[in-house]
Amino acid sequence: MTPPADAPVVAALGSPESAGQVVRLAAREAAGHRRPLRLLHAFNWSAALEAPSVIGPRARAEELLEQAAAAAGEAEPAVPVSGEIVEGAPVAALVRRSESAFLVVIGDGGMARCGACIPADAPAVQLAARAGCPVLVVRPEPPPQGPVLVGVDGSASSRTALAFAFGCAARRSARLLAVRVVEPPPEDRPPDTAGTPPGTDPNGPHGRHDAYDRHGLGTAHAELADVVARCGRRHPEVSVECHVVVGDPGAVMVEQSRSAQLTVVAARGDEPLRGMLGAVSQSLLYHSPAPVIVVRGLVSTAPGGA
Repeated sequence: MTPPADAPVVAALGSPESAGQVVRLAAREAAGHRRPLRLLHAFNWSAALEAPSVIGPRARAEELLEQAAAAAGEAEPAVPVSGEIVEGAPVAALVRRSESAFLVVIGDGGMARCGACIPADAPAVQLAARAGCPVLVVRPEPPPQGPVLVGVDGSASSRTALAFAFGCAARRSARLLAVRVVEPPPEDRPPDTAGTPPGTDPNGPHGRHDAYDRHGLGTAHAELADVVARCGRRHPEVSVECHVVVGDPGAVMVEQSRSAQLTVVAARGDEPLRGMLGAVSQSLLYHSPAPVIVVRGLVSTAPGGA
């Protein structure tokens, strides 16, 4: 879908420790996209009723909202800011708001520091899987001033992510790094002998892997360059680098993201169904140190179907 012109950027206010970074980045996104900013805090009545007084938790929620609004005003004074306290579970409330939002911004809840653990029930993961619009997951530490990174695998959803990433790079006056990851050929697959001299070692300089490099990587790079060129017509001011890398897609993208100021990825490469995330988007959410935008709920408007 295409969000309406007045669709807001929604910032999810969780703990006071993470709210500041979330609000500042959300305010910058709202300013860059010329959108209003809406602050949202979910109030847990069950927890409040267990406290000595309901007044205390409610007052702290209102104070958090006031502090967040002040921080947004300091970061981007021209952005219209509103706020609300809603009752119920945070993820459910954010999913409902995402249906009419341009972007939802949420803290990562410490996922990037979890090491090998896989917190599938983390609010940021649940939201990224179920939202009706793109979701920006914010890290505790500010990112470096590197490029905007985007993963492109040739799918329609990755082309939509590429178009979104071009806009992000243009607003940040940043370089765009488009990466396509090609998995290495499995050892048990029959070798591709097209153009391979008879009697050569399949693993030698003219064997299977050399043929794979010449045909597989060459094709992947040509396809990536073509879709980037078509998509970049709307942003000629953006400098772009195209890289094709052999390896595990999730691991490669996480490593590439270490020097990025923002990483953009489609929710899922093939069918971005609600409630589902692909392996690459999950890897980035769990392990990338950079802020990650998971793109979903949009229809590509890039030239030529890019």
